[in-house]
Amino acid sequence: MTDHAPPPPNDSPVIRTIAMPADTNPAGDIFGGWLMAHMDLAAGNVATRRVKGRAATVAVEAMAFLSPVLVGDEVSFYGTIIAVGRTSLKIRIEAWRRKREGEEMIKVTEATFTFVAIDKNRRPRPIDPV
Repeated sequence: MTDHAPPPPNDSPVIRTIAMPADTNPAGDIFGGWLMAHMDLAAGNVATRRVKGRAATVAVEAMAFLSPVLVGDEVSFYGTIIAVGRTSLKIRIEAWRRKREGEEMIKVTEATFTFVAIDKNRRPRPIDPV
């Protein structure tokens, strides 16, 4: 890790995957949409566990790409609940990459996802307080 870069979160990643050639754009870099889809999956996993049921993505805030992801990179997605309301919650997801042959972790992007807990009819439902 470089001296000026913050370390990755101490928690275990929600999802960890390898960037593959099929995930690239014509220039050979990993599509931003691939990253965003994995971030949404990670946030959905965190949301579902917290609301103990179905949850739907309703918003994504301020996603900035800080560093490219290359084919073969291991990408880890970390999730933190930052707010819980009556029917919705906000989850910050950070994506970090590691070259397969190295140990240095580099932050790739982060975004805040808002989810709404939904019932069997896909209507908002209250989230149980902790």
